[in-house]
Amino acid sequence: MSKKPRFLITTADERTWPTNPDEPVLFLGEWCKLYHRRYVWEKMDYETAPYHWDDREKLYRDYIYLNNLYEELLAELTNTLNEIHGVSKSLRYWRILIGPWLSYFVQILFDRWEMVKYVSDNYEIEKVTILDSLSEDNIPNDMNDFNNYYISDAWNEFIYGKLIRNWTQITFQLIRVAEGAQKNHSISLARKSIKDYKRKILQTLNYCLQRLTCKNEFFFTASYLPWFEEVKLQLLLGQVPKKWQLLPAPQVNIDFKMRKWELQNEGEKAFPTIIRQMIPIQIPAIYLEGYADLQSICEKLPWPKKPRGIFTGTADNSDDVFKSWAAEKVEKGAKLYIVQHGGNYGTSFWEGTEDRHYQICDKYISWGWDDENILKIKPAFNLKLIGKKIKWNPKGIALMVEFSMPRYSYRMYSVPVSAGQWNKYFTEQCRFVSALSKDIQNDLIIRLNKNDYELSQYDRWHDAFPHVKLDDGKKQIDELIKNCRVYISTYNATTFLESLALNVPTIIFWNPYYFELRESAVPYFKVLKDAGIFHETPESAANYLNRVWDDINEWWTSKTIQAARREFCDRFSRISERPLSKLKKMLKEI
Repeated sequence: MSKKPRFLITTADERTWPTNPDEPVLFLGEWCKLYHRRYVWEKMDYETAPYHWDDREKLYRDYIYLNNLYEELLAELTNTLNEIHGVSKSLRYWRILIGPWLSYFVQILFDRWEMVKYVSDNYEIEKVTILDSLSEDNIPNDMNDFNNYYISDAWNEFIYGKLIRNWTQITFQLIRVAEGAQKNHSISLARKSIKDYKRKILQTLNYCLQRLTCKNEFFFTASYLPWFEEVKLQLLLGQVPKKWQLLPAPQVNIDFKMRKWELQNEGEKAFPTIIRQMIPIQIPAIYLEGYADLQSICEKLPWPKKPRGIFTGTADNSDDVFKSWAAEKVEKGAKLYIVQHGGNYGTSFWEGTEDRHYQICDKYISWGWDDENILKIKPAFNLKLIGKKIKWNPKGIALMVEFSMPRYSYRMYSVPVSAGQWNKYFTEQCRFVSALSKDIQNDLIIRLNKNDYELSQYDRWHDAFPHVKLDDGKKQIDELIKNCRVYISTYNATTFLESLALNVPTIIFWNPYYFELRESAVPYFKVLKDAGIFHETPESAANYLNRVWDDINEWWTSKTIQAARREFCDRFSRISERPLSKLKKMLKEI
């Protein structure tokens, strides 16, 4: 690495870049270099710091270390928040309510600190520009707010600035930002929307049905069951079906007097000290200033007062009203059932969300797999696919489904981490398309992830392959599958679990260095690999598809391929006969 003094750039926010275009710069990471702004940064005299988690062994070691630190901090926060709010809630209560935020924040801050520390120790930094924005403009209101903050340049610049100013000797200059200029700076994630008229119908129907709510019935929300199947399940359980709507957390004003507290201090300028000092500054307002308001909302909810069980797939992460209500009910004896809501679970080497689910739930309902060391796992079947059938077209297109991720790391699991590793993923996607025959390229549709995170997916693909058709990811994927002859899955997630279970011809490929598999899953992927379904290089996958393209039907319906598909799906994406009856029995037995 060069010892030439360089101006440090921490984010893609060009307000913090040097005004002299000839000044040597050091980019803290690939996240600084936006593809659509390459005409600016490519002309600069720049270096990019190596990313500490490009060493995947370090990534996993750090994951174990941070999990242990998270447990320490959660115990300390349990005592602190109980004292602040005058309550005596259990560790499990606070784990349900603040656990998602705390686990993300610990991992995020560690990543940011490791990079700041690395360049401080290994480069000659001339100076860095920091935006002197107000702290209250950078404190998330709730978990949903936080999810938008950590993907934004503005919030990350604020965090890097805090770390540099308080824990390094790097020379910095401040640029004052007008009050409120940083508010609402986040990149909103794409969300499913309900049209107004549908929402009004649901609200009216729920208002009527809520009057028929029994205090001890099962509660379902964000269950991952198809809506009509959830209705039938509730009827089987002997209760009037309801479609409960999740509520947004109230907006809260920041009160810095409430933030004048500290967690146990390590007494040195090391990460445990940093995180303990940053938590009171950054904890979302809904857990501190807004806690009383949150409890008041939960007390007035028309939801069951003493639910027999609480059943969800995703509401335990970002919906703070639900989490607060569920945590209170669990304190009083309600059972919490978490259902698997996608891929990666049960197959990836490590998955932080999966680990947290085991800690908060009474039972974890999987799509078929189990683990002899985790008794809470209850093998079931793919709940998303109950009642679902789909036809594919033997003479149709090739549908290639793409993966995107925030440019800044946000949680640790077995996928590419941060912008630099996504860039390598994209390069491998291009290698796959390049290795396809021209006939397949002409019949190829690349489905982009609807969340772009300023990765410029469309522009990158258009520049690399102007003739290839692109889908923006907003259509229902079922409509695309109906017209495809082969489904190409490029990452470890829900996609191929559904296509295989629905018996759609599928080719899977990914780099095992970034999508590490757990030991128990390896034999099942070997079955797919031996059948030609799973590949570990883009060229292998493309060459295989070239061979079978002209008669996909003959390949896919062969006894060998179907036996491999059934063996894999029976473990990771099971289809069940009479699934609702089995689910009813399972819930009542639990």
